Order: sequence, then structure tokens, then C-alpha cells
Amino acid sequence: MEKTSVVEGARSPMQMKMVDELEGNTNTLRTAETFLRLLPVGLCVSALVLMLKNSQQNQYGSVDYTDLGAFKYLVHANGICAGYSLFSAVISAMPRPSTMPRAWTFFLLDQVLTYIILAAGAVSTEVLYLAENGNTATTWSAACGSFGQFCNKVTASIAITFVAVLCYALLSLISSYKLFTKYEAPACRPTAPIEVAAFPG
Repeated sequence: MEKTSVVEGARSPMQMKMVDELEGNTNTLRTAETFLRLLPVGLCVSALVLMLKNSQQNQYGSVDYTDLGAFKYLVHANGICAGYSLFSAVISAMPRPSTMPRAWTFFLLDQVLTYIILAAGAVSTEVLYLAENGNTATTWSAACGSFGQFCNKVTASIAITFVAVLCYALLSLISSYKLFTKYEAPACRPTAPIEVAAFPG
């Protein structure tokens, strides 16, 4: 206890203020990160449930999300992201000191999940566009005129997915900031000089 008091007494008021600000920024960043990790859980589950229950049958026939691989990928991607978001939120909320392996793990997983959910939203958007407008070059007729309810639910699911993409993009920025501001890049080993043979002119 005495040792701590001596160290704190040796600090100037400016240094104490800087330490307090850094601790406050760390707590604020942890709170924001935990919220951003929890938010995609609800978003991804909502998009997943909308698509799982999406089917329509009428006089023109029947359509289900399982008829199109892009929509099945959207369901799987949202399920994976929801599980990861919940797990990572629990880990990040724990007030444990950050380590380099943990920072690298969050950074890499955040990047991978961002691209997974972005790809799911992008490919589903392309399929929805074809269903709305058709494609005469490939004789793909517009289907949303006949299955409007199905397309409306697909649109809602994709829109929610892109909100989750935004959350993951912000998470990627936070995890990269936490990694590259705390830890330096690995030191490069000096390379041996390359000898060039000299030829007489």
C-alpha cells in the first residue's frame, strides 16, 4: 500500500489526469464494443427467422427460401454470426487484461465474419434483383409480381442483414484499433546483403 502511495505521489497532476482519461476511454470503448457485439445477435436472428418462415403458395405455384442457394446461405451466415456475436460479447464484457493472442483472435474473426455476412447480403440482393426485374438474356422471368409476399420478406431479411454488416464493419475497426495501438508490429530480422557479381566492362 505504501509503495502505491509513493508511486502515485511521484506522478504530476497532468500524468494522473492522462491516466484517468485513458482508463475512461478504455471503459467507454469496452462498453461500445460489447453493445456492438450484442446488437447483431438480435439482427441476425430476426433476419434468419424471417427467411426460415418465408414461403408462399398460390395459383402460380409455390416458392420457398430453400429453392434458392443464396437464401439458404443467408440463413446459415446469419446463424453463424449470431452465435459468434453472443460468444464474443460475453468474452469482451469480461474485465480481463487484453493479451496479444486475444487481440489477434478478435481482429481475425471480426474480419472473417464481416466478409461472410457481407457476402450473404450481397448475393441475396443480386438474386432478389433478378426476381424483381428478371433477365431477358438468360430467360429469367420476373417472379415478384406473382410472389410479392415472398419477395417482401426477402427484402426485409436482406435489409436487416445489412444493418448487421454495418455493426460488423464498426467492430472490425474497433478490434483493429485495439490491436494496432497496443501492440507493435513484429520486428523484422535484418536481411543479409545481396552480393552482385561485377563483370569487367
